[in-house]
Order: sequence, then structure tokens, then C-alpha cells
Amino acid sequence: MPAAAPIDICNWPICEALSPFAISPNEDQIAKIREYLLILLKWNRSISLTSITDPVEIVGRHFGESIFASKLLPVENCRLADVGTGAGFPGLALKIACPSIHLTLIESNKKKCVFLSEVVRNLGLTDVEIRPERFEQIRPEVVQANIITSRAIGEFKQHLRWSANALVRRGHVMLWVGAEDSTRIVQIPAWTWQPAVRIPDSQRRFILIGRPIDELHSRKE
Repeated sequence: MPAAAPIDICNWPICEALSPFAISPNEDQIAKIREYLLILLKWNRSISLTSITDPVEIVGRHFGESIFASKLLPVENCRLADVGTGAGFPGLALKIACPSIHLTLIESNKKKCVFLSEVVRNLGLTDVEIRPERFEQIRPEVVQANIITSRAIGEFKQHLRWSANALVRRGHVMLWVGAEDSTRIVQIPAWTWQPAVRIPDSQRRFILIGRPIDELHSRKE
């Protein structure tokens, strides 16, 4: 059997793959995305990080959909906690786009945490904390995030109860959800939600942004 052809990262059309999201990365960001992709594809052979194997599709589905959130809510200089980050999305993708983010990655799978550590080290990212725990095991009061993100949470009520105490006053959650989940979530009491925003190049996936009503945070002041 002939050897597999080497991966030609120079021909990965990163800018083209990000264009539907109106994202124009600079040279440093392009280099970091390429390096991230190489590490992701290598590790994905041994542990399940993503079901997508085409590099260009990974750029769109993971990096594009993650970074697109920064167009909906300011993230610069914020404290951001990414719950159930998996392979680092959206947290690390947003960190590449906005290096001033103070990032906490929460992921219960220890092997994925080792992967995340390698990405952070190889990309030279700073102000990134990796917590190998389930979010329920973390006292929410110690997090004090401006934004909590999640692309992979199934039990939304539990997640939102935790987030209500993990956010600073007027902090927000950002959820990547399907249409049906979006409809269910906006009916959960004690939260106020912005209209769901459809993700570019997708018909049934949305980003949903909300925050607890102010009364929930009055005890923090």
C-alpha cells in the first residue's frame, strides 16, 4: 500500500473557509489555526475529538462558528469560561481571535485536557486555565466569569443554575444550540434572552445569548 500523501497545510484555504462568518484573520491567527489543525488531526487518530476530518470543514464548523460569536457580544478583555470545551471550541478559537481573553477551559475528559494543554503550549497562549472537572464539581462563586460559553451541554437547566452563580453581574451565557433546544431554553424562568442568531452556512443551528435577571445577582452586591 503506498504511503499516505503528506499534508500540505499551505494549501488549506483558511481565509476562504472563514469568509461566510465575515472573519478576516491576520497572519499570526492564520498560523495559529494551521498549527492547531495539525495537532487536532494528529490527536484525532487516537482519541475522539471531532467527527469531522476534512481540514477546511473543521475551520468552518469549529473555528468559524466559534469566532462568529465575537461579532454578537464583545469578548475583549473578558473573563470567559468554556464549559465542556472538548477539543477547545469555542474557547480556544475565541482566544486566538481575541488574545486579551482570560480563559478557563472546563473539560472532564482527562485525555482531552492533555490535548488542550499541548495546543496551548504549542500556540504560546497565555492566561489560559484548564480544569479537568465537570462543571458541577466547581464552586460557581470562584469562577466569576463575564461570559460562559458552551457548545456541548445537554442538561440546560442544571447548566443555567450553575451559570447564574458563576457569572458576574450582567454577565452572559452563549450557547450553540439547535432550533428545538433554542425554543425550550428561552422558556426557562429567571433568564432573559436575545433573539437567537442563525449560524452562517447552517439552517438549524443557532447561537443563543442570555443573562440572569438582575434579581438573581442582587445578593452579590
